[in-house]
Amino acid sequence: MSELYKRLRKYADSDYLPMHMPGHKRRVGEMGNPYCIDLTEIEGFDNLHHAEGLLLEVQKRAADLYGSEETHYLINGSTAGILSAVSGCTSFGGKLLIGRNAHKSVYHGALLRGLKLRFLYPQYMGSMGINGAILPKDVENALKEDPDIEAVLITSPTYDGVVSDIAEIAKVVHRCHIPLIVDEAHGAHFPFSEHFPTDSVSAGADVVIHSLHKTLPSLTQTALIHLNGPLVIREKIRKYLAVYQTSSPSYVLMAGMDQCVLWVREHREDFEIFYMELQKLRGRLRKMKRLRLLEVPGMDPSKILVSVLGTGLCGTELSDLLRERYHIELEMACSTYICGITTVADTRESLSRMGDAFLEIDRVLGEDLKGYPKVHEKDTEDMIRKTESVCTLLEAEEREKEFIKTEDAKGRVSGDFISVYPPGIPILAPGERMTGEILEQILEYEKQGLTMHGVNDGRILVLRERSMDGQNILSDGEELIGKRYNLQSTG
Repeated sequence: MSELYKRLRKYADSDYLPMHMPGHKRRVGEMGNPYCIDLTEIEGFDNLHHAEGLLLEVQKRAADLYGSEETHYLINGSTAGILSAVSGCTSFGGKLLIGRNAHKSVYHGALLRGLKLRFLYPQYMGSMGINGAILPKDVENALKEDPDIEAVLITSPTYDGVVSDIAEIAKVVHRCHIPLIVDEAHGAHFPFSEHFPTDSVSAGADVVIHSLHKTLPSLTQTALIHLNGPLVIREKIRKYLAVYQTSSPSYVLMAGMDQCVLWVREHREDFEIFYMELQKLRGRLRKMKRLRLLEVPGMDPSKILVSVLGTGLCGTELSDLLRERYHIELEMACSTYICGITTVADTRESLSRMGDAFLEIDRVLGEDLKGYPKVHEKDTEDMIRKTESVCTLLEAEEREKEFIKTEDAKGRVSGDFISVYPPGIPILAPGERMTGEILEQILEYEKQGLTMHGVNDGRILVLRERSMDGQNILSDGEELIGKRYNLQSTG
């Protein structure tokens, strides 16, 4: 038995409470021995990329569940759907308007297609420390300023559960006769109770991507892409689905998706029960005196956001405390708040246990607690800061690069994505200049122990600069990454 499998089994048998994805929470769903159904495209089992029989039927069943004209299985996660949507709705070297808080896969799609990006910035929610919605008027203004934009991509809900007005944004975008793509990865459960926000398919978006595994009882890596209306070239998106997904799609994952669709059909009442239990939990958390439940009008109530501002803790410390003392594993922690994901697979007991832990921590905060984490004097705003783009992602990809110390990076142009993971939203993307404000934010995140992608042992990758006479500047001992990413030494 492999070491990885043994560790997974041991963890599965423990009492750790999963307040994170996948949405099945290790308790809803039954697949039996996966090896028994792990097939390839043999006679009678169709082919995902040329579906004409069985797989066409199950995808139509998913389309019917979501009220979509056309739905495709994604066995490489929402990432494959986003890459396909970006590629299928733009021309090479074209322009794409996106929310700056887009997932890194959106940026990867732009890189692969050589796109020029224009950004929409979400509202900043002030002392709440989270990013708000994208406003329809900001979309309208951006489209008026740049008529060459070929498509618009919005993330709704955000990782924190904040929802934009997709219906109004769709109207604005459609007046320009271009498609609206919505990354609704975290909202696959929206259509199944009127208590959740309106889903983007029914709100009029042209392309919608759902991660089944995030908030529904489906296996990790399973997602859907929905195509609607006349503004998308569907055949082009279908072509890219075959490009970005494996040619040997897993029948285990596809069976899991069909099981999920059938489960939702047969358990619609469970979503109402889930919502009522959520309301009980949120009601309890509103009584906290030091910790604070973050709530935004119209947000997804299944996301549990708790602010630590003013408590002396940072979010990572609260997350560590919940893990170590209460065996509760959260989805995400940043400097000022934490995020827990609840789903229809959570039980009344699990939600109650989560509430008990928060209330107990809230009661003892501020007292002299032996063994509790040390306080931080500084609270960092987890806001998205505006950036200066020096070149496109693809141009940055082709430039020579060098590693430098992070603290020396002010004014330099990033050669890599720098982000806190999760959720993976770029603080800085390749081709963007490092401002003093952004550098300060990155250094503070490092101090707090957040998982930083793009920062390695206190160094980051930047575009190589040139002197006035065109000669490369490179100090002794630094490493250079050339156009083909071959490490070269100097000295």
